[in-house]
Amino acid sequence: MNQQDKTDEGILQAIMVRLETTRLPRLLELKEKVSQGELLNSFDIDFLERVMEGAEENAARVERHPEYHQLVTRLAHLYHEITEKALQNEKGEGTPS
Repeated sequence: MNQQDKTDEGILQAIMVRLETTRLPRLLELKEKVSQGELLNSFDIDFLERVMEGAEENAARVERHPEYHQLVTRLAHLYHEITEKALQNEKGEGTPS
C-alpha cells in the first residue's frame, strides 16, 4: 500500500464515521421534513451546501476507491430527492393543499 492509499484510507474512514453519526441522520431528517411538505430553513440549506462541498472535495478520492461508488450514488440520489421535494414545496407555498 502506497502513501496515497494510506492517506485515502484514513480520510475515507473519517468520512464514513461522520456520515454515519451526523450527515446521514440529518439527511434523513430533511427528507422526512420535505416529505411532509415543510420548507427548508437557512440552517437546512447551509447543511446541504456543506454536504455538497464535502462531496466535491472528496470526489477524486472516492473515484480511486470503487468500493464506495454505490454508496456515493445512493447518497447523491438521497440529496437529489431532498432538493427536488424542497423545490416543489417552495413552488407550492401559499397555495391550498
